[in-house]
Amino acid sequence: MTTEALPAAAAPIDRDAGWRDVAAVIGARILVRLRLIAAAIRPLAWVLMALAIGFWILGQVAGWAEFTIAAVVIALTVALCALFLIGRTAYDVSLDLARTRVVVGERAVGALTLANRGARAILPSRVVLPVGSGRGEFGIQRLAPGEEAEELFAIPTQKRGVVKVGPVSVVRGDPLGLFERAHRRDDPVDLYVHPRTVLFDGQSLGYLRDLEGLPAADLSRDDVSFHALLEYQPGDDLRHVHWRSTARTGTMMVRQYEETRRSHFVIGLSRSSGDYATDEDFELAISAAGSIGLRAIRDSQRVDVRVQGRELAAGTGKQLLDSLSAVESSKPRDGGIDHLAGVLARTMPLASVVVLVCGSRVSTDDLRLACSRLPYGAKVMAVVADRSVSAPALRRIGDADVVTIGALEQVPLALQKVLA
Repeated sequence: MTTEALPAAAAPIDRDAGWRDVAAVIGARILVRLRLIAAAIRPLAWVLMALAIGFWILGQVAGWAEFTIAAVVIALTVALCALFLIGRTAYDVSLDLARTRVVVGERAVGALTLANRGARAILPSRVVLPVGSGRGEFGIQRLAPGEEAEELFAIPTQKRGVVKVGPVSVVRGDPLGLFERAHRRDDPVDLYVHPRTVLFDGQSLGYLRDLEGLPAADLSRDDVSFHALLEYQPGDDLRHVHWRSTARTGTMMVRQYEETRRSHFVIGLSRSSGDYATDEDFELAISAAGSIGLRAIRDSQRVDVRVQGRELAAGTGKQLLDSLSAVESSKPRDGGIDHLAGVLARTMPLASVVVLVCGSRVSTDDLRLACSRLPYGAKVMAVVADRSVSAPALRRIGDADVVTIGALEQVPLALQKVLA
């Protein structure tokens, strides 16, 4: 006798669960709408609505018509002000900066264009443009369909940094300031305020011979890049005698080489607030680091820049200045110039030239310790920023040349003293 498997009983359908899901979705949408409505109500409107309710209750309980009339007047006023929120604010917003990179002290000029691309007019509104920690406001009149409004603005750049401009907010409200509805338009734009730098020419800032370096115009009796054959001179290394040419010509010939040079240029900029006497010294140090870095980039050298905590992008002059624009001072507990030098030695052991930039509060012992931690064989130079110095001063600490500058214009003269 065979038995057939009976089909499993179907699971009961939970209709209540489906209704609960629908109710949850509707409740979430209602909650979002209520939050939007609450965001448009200003504190003064809440106070007036509370007074209207209080006066109405008092008028009904105590039988005072005056309070009832006051409640009605306040309620009508609030209702009329709320009507100003009705309407479209769908502007087509365009934020355009003439230049997104300026130098400290230059004015950044921009234009804000609002266009009505719809088929109906847009009532007057207020446009708010955040600029860094501040903001600008523009009053936009009624725009008919297809009409545009342009507002020009200028941003003062007294301080180095990265200023975020935008996003633009279109604000609709009433004359009494009871309600305000804001809609964000467009994306923010970063304005880079570069530090001041000085361009200078002259001798390259330093090279070392290296097997993987690039050939230079200077000729040498001893290197790895062959250039030509010359007659033997007393004192030439006999290891470089070209015996085949010597046998053919009957005159002893030696090889001449082009110098190959390694050009890994490293700048260590201390951003520790404990290393600088004033904020102006810190800004001077950043400007000096930027000027030296730009000169090294012009020399076609590989440039790396590091501050406490991170490495800065410095592949091109624009990247270097953008990175320096965002540098902020750090707490002394993050380490000073000696700590930074140790990081440079670990992360860039093959550096050929290292320039340390710091402030006048760094003692001679700390500077000597910092220089001693740098990669062996690298040419070391330190730049000390001190606004109280009237002329650049040069001194020697161990194997490092240390120059003290009091103004950005002194950087070329200070480097000439080092390279002399």
